Amino acid sequence: MISAPSGGGKTSLIKALLKKEANLTHTVSFTTRQPRAGEKNGKDYHFVSEKEFKRRLRKGDFLEWSKPFGQYYATPKAAILTNIRQGRNVILSLDAKGASFAKKKFREAVLVYILPPSLKALRKRLIGRSTDDSKEIAKRFRLAKKDISNLNKYDYAVVNDKFGEAVNDLQAIITAEKFKVR
Repeated sequence: MISAPSGGGKTSLIKALLKKEANLTHTVSFTTRQPRAGEKNGKDYHFVSEKEFKRRLRKGDFLEWSKPFGQYYATPKAAILTNIRQGRNVILSLDAKGASFAKKKFREAVLVYILPPSLKALRKRLIGRSTDDSKEIAKRFRLAKKDISNLNKYDYAVVNDKFGEAVNDLQAIITAEKFKVR
């Protein structure tokens, strides 16, 4: 389970890691937010209405869910269980609250937190994405500082300063976990 503050690079890191790890798969989360430029429904997220999201929530379709930044996000339970039964390692992108909740259901899960090189660099990334107005960026930045305070709940921390090194660090964690004696 990978967590990071908004703008920390978790989506880009996960995409790069999926290209390097043959037995790793990523489940596509559900969200009620609008797609960003270049995002595709069913590939980046399942973009659904709030009504559809709540219907699925009542049905018990989600492993975990949250509502950061005024929009719903959730991890589909069935996709995870199917992949695990087929012997695949599943990588999830979750906020700190979602990771904590999911860890209770999957005790063997490994939690990794992606840190920005500094708060200054994080603010620059949030601004550079050009996806949010200044009010939203300030909100995301405040939440990021709070989110980082949960670092002690994670098994590993990776600093995303140099992208290639961060990908290699994540791959090293996967390798280490393969050899862990449980």
